[in-house]
Parts: sequence; C-alpha cells; structure tokens
Amino acid sequence: MDSIDLEVLKTSAAWIAAGHKAELVTVMKTWGSSPRPIGATLAICDDGTVVGSVSGGCIEDDLIARVRNHGITRDTPEVVSYGITADEAHRFGLPCGGTIELALEPLGPHSRIAELLDMLEQRRLVERRLDLDTGAVTLAPAVAGNILERIGNSLVTQHGPRWRLLIIGAGQLSRFLAQIATAMEYHVTVCDPREEYRQGWHVDNVQLVHAMPDDLVLEMKLDHRSAVVALTHDPKLDDLALMEALKSDAFYVGAIGSRLNNSKRRERLVQFDVTPEQLDRLHGPIGLYIGSKTPAEIAISILAEMTAVKNGVPSSMQVNHAAAPQPQSGSACMVGAV
Repeated sequence: MDSIDLEVLKTSAAWIAAGHKAELVTVMKTWGSSPRPIGATLAICDDGTVVGSVSGGCIEDDLIARVRNHGITRDTPEVVSYGITADEAHRFGLPCGGTIELALEPLGPHSRIAELLDMLEQRRLVERRLDLDTGAVTLAPAVAGNILERIGNSLVTQHGPRWRLLIIGAGQLSRFLAQIATAMEYHVTVCDPREEYRQGWHVDNVQLVHAMPDDLVLEMKLDHRSAVVALTHDPKLDDLALMEALKSDAFYVGAIGSRLNNSKRRERLVQFDVTPEQLDRLHGPIGLYIGSKTPAEIAISILAEMTAVKNGVPSSMQVNHAAAPQPQSGSACMVGAV
C-alpha cells in the first residue's frame, strides 16, 4: 500500500473516532486517459476537508463543493461517473474524453477502517468487501492479486502493508537511495554494524540500525512487499544477508559490484546452499543501465530496476545490462548498472 492510501485510511479513522461524518471515494473503473489509477482513494470530511486524490483536482473540487453545499447525506454507497461527455471531460480535467467511475461510501464504525488498519500494522494482506447495496463490510485474509474488482454488487479491494526497502551499508550511495526511496513512499531501513560508517549518517524518516545484516533480514520477516539492496562491497556483510534474502519472499534482492565481483559472489552463495532458482533472483550488476555516473544517478538506476520488477515489467522489456558500455580501465563498477 502506498503511504498516500494509508494516510487516507488513518485520517478516515480519526474523523470517525471524532464523530465526524465522512465518505471514502474509490476509483472503480476508468475509460480513456485518467490521472489516477483504479483503486486510488480519497476521503472527504463533513467540513469539506479532503485527503488523497482520485483525479487531477477538478473532481475533488466538485466533491468538496457538494459536501459544503449539502453536507454528507448518503446512508449507503453510490456509484457515480464523471467525464461521460466531452464537455464534462474538459470540465473535470479528464484528457482525451476520459471517464472515471467512483464508489462513494459513507463511513462509520460499520466500515471497519480501524480494524483494517490494525491488520495492516501486522503486515497482513487484507481483502475488504463492501456491499454496494447496504454498506456492510467484511474483512478477510487475501492472496496477492487484483487491487480492485467488482463481483456482483460487491466492491472487493485489496490492502497491503507499506512497501519496505532494506539497505545494507550506510554510505553516500545509500543516502541518495534512501532519500529517493522515501519520496517513492517506501519504508526504508538502513543497516550497518560498522560504527565509522554510521557516524554522521542521517536521512529524515529513515531508520538506521546497528545490527548484523543477516540477523536483521531474518528479524524483518521479508515478504513480497519487501526489497533488499546490498551496498557495502564487503562479502562478510553482504553475502549472508543476501543468502537469507534470496530464501525469503522479497520481490527484489540486489547487490552492488562489478560483473567479476558479482560472478564471484554467485560462486560463494552456491557454497552457502543457495539453490540455482534462488540465485536467479539476485540482481547484480544492480540497476538498469541509464549512463549514470554519480551516486544520485546510480540510486535512480537501482530504483528504476526495483520499480520495473515491482510492477511486473518483463525482463525482456527492461534495459539490458549487456547493452551497457564496458567500464574504463581501472573502474571497479559498471556505471548505472553496478
């Protein structure tokens, strides 16, 4: 779950607890171009305050105006469409005649928002089923799949914990990687047992942990919404952590280093009883080739590859590492695929 959607749920729960009326607005379907994807959410309070987004802003303006003029009067959910005509598409900022279908759900204790948040805190993947006739809600364990689907007269949405990134090594590159990943709404943890590297290392909203990386990998219980990136160049720190990460459900495991060093790393991991199938999951040299030369650019290349993997982009459609030029004599790493 993106932190924006998590903020929508947390704010909704606070409004309900404070006795406010509120509505949860969910993008159910789109046609043509749409600024926000299916499953995007917005919550609106009875005073017109909003959190989240379902469009570029014009639909939000219309929803706010309706609440301020008429209040929140719905007792049961309602499905509405915006942008059906060309004039409406222009008015609401939907390009190319796009149309968006929204579920407007009045919230209250029956909505089970607080209970859903408790389940997400436990890093559980949850299915929330909304009866569009009555507004009744059921919560159940979910299997990773569609973010949203309509089944009969039920709106079924899937909610998962926030995406996590574990960075092994507190250095300059990890600083840029942590900053950009945080902006991309990852919950970032940096692990380094070396005091000389931890001193002076700080990034807002990033936890810096003094621990052995392999111990932390096991402690974090990595799931399919977790990624691990090893940046120390030190086999004593990287290898055991990578071994445990490759045996986990982490969606992405990568390690910095040249082609030669990555080849040697793979040979060592085989000695640690890492299976060929598990070893195939290791990304190294790490990152997509984008011609990057600075730590900030290399961080972008790493996160570009992570994003492609997270979004299910086939490897055949990603920028091939082999297409990258060879490093100059004396260079220790690839540039942009390191």
